[in-house]
Amino acid sequence: MALAETDAPAHNLALDVEAVSHRYEREGQAPLAVLDGVSLHIAPGEFVALLGPSGCGKSTLLRLAAGLEQASQGAVREDGRPIRKPSPDRILVFQEATLFPWRTVAGNVAIGLEARGVLADTRDRIDAVLKRVKLEGFADYYPHQLSGGMAQRAALARALVNDPKLLLLDEPFGKLDSLTRLKMQNELLELWRSAGFTALLVTHDVEEALLLSDRVIVLSDRPASILAEIRVTRPHPRRRDDPELIALRAALLERLGIAHDV
Repeated sequence: MALAETDAPAHNLALDVEAVSHRYEREGQAPLAVLDGVSLHIAPGEFVALLGPSGCGKSTLLRLAAGLEQASQGAVREDGRPIRKPSPDRILVFQEATLFPWRTVAGNVAIGLEARGVLADTRDRIDAVLKRVKLEGFADYYPHQLSGGMAQRAALARALVNDPKLLLLDEPFGKLDSLTRLKMQNELLELWRSAGFTALLVTHDVEEALLLSDRVIVLSDRPASILAEIRVTRPHPRRRDDPELIALRAALLERLGIAHDV
């Protein structure tokens, strides 16, 4: 297992998913089971990717880790403590940037600090985090003035300004064009390596999972259970034409039921 390479003190947490099953109650219908006995340990500072069919429960697992929902059965813990509610230590970044259109970039980034009542003491952090995501010249811009990649950088800045210990990423680059996506993958990797947070990424992109993560977890169709776990030991930065990654890609596609020649 490779941990984030950072000279700063580790600011991360361990995440444990213990025999978690989850279902959604539906009026007049049978409950919809989405997770079935999922157990997973993520070490502090580790980068883990979740792969699986659409609708299998990957995003639900992120919501449980964020504290937005409680598991129907089993437990989700951070550093051994049950997760019962949201926390600025655990931040969820969505596929959509979800920026407030009436706020500037800096205003959007400040939302979490405002909610916690600490904005007055931490305004310098907004400038620092905008520089970290390469938006230092765009603090006064509004979302409609940003490209898709810039908007997603602003969403990342909004998460990072809270100095999270766990970053939960729900296909954050899924709606970007291919070139912007490649650039954002590299930037996310740089952020992880410099900040040292623990990362859990949901993606449908096998290549993205292999390029970024220490481990790839393959989930089954709904209700999801773990089909396979593949460790990626190649050092960063990784190359798409690396023979070892090509072999791992073939193995992952096979577990997902997709032909090797795809």
